Amino acid sequence: MTTHLEDLTTQAERDGVQQLVVGAVVEHNERVLLLRRPGNDFMGGIWELPSGKVEPGEMLDQALAREVEEETGLQVTGIGRYIDSFDYHSGGGKHSRQFNFVVECAAPEPVRLTEHDAYTWFQLIEEPPVTEAVKQTLTTYRNID
Repeated sequence: MTTHLEDLTTQAERDGVQQLVVGAVVEHNERVLLLRRPGNDFMGGIWELPSGKVEPGEMLDQALAREVEEETGLQVTGIGRYIDSFDYHSGGGKHSRQFNFVVECAAPEPVRLTEHDAYTWFQLIEEPPVTEAVKQTLTTYRNID
């Protein structure tokens, strides 16, 4: 898996991406965990996957485990398959690329929010209240299973 992760970061560098971001699809009982950004934040009020910036020198898998734990309090026990990625411009205007992975956690509760104001376990049979990019990630995720 490390080689694949290195390939993803190398390609992002070639594409001129300035900020690497990781996103996690955490599933429990056929529902995925979505977090809501506080209203006063960049893109406030939107629902998103647990996600965050990769720190300098950090591997994608390390960042994924750290960010899920920081944002939700859930302990990552395994990182599953790579789903997809999408590019966007951050609040600071940086060309960012979010890499999305399936993540296994020790237990689905309790979720302890530190950066978001709400969470939900969302059934994928419904239309998710997320951006088009995240909607595409969830569609890809659903279709791979």
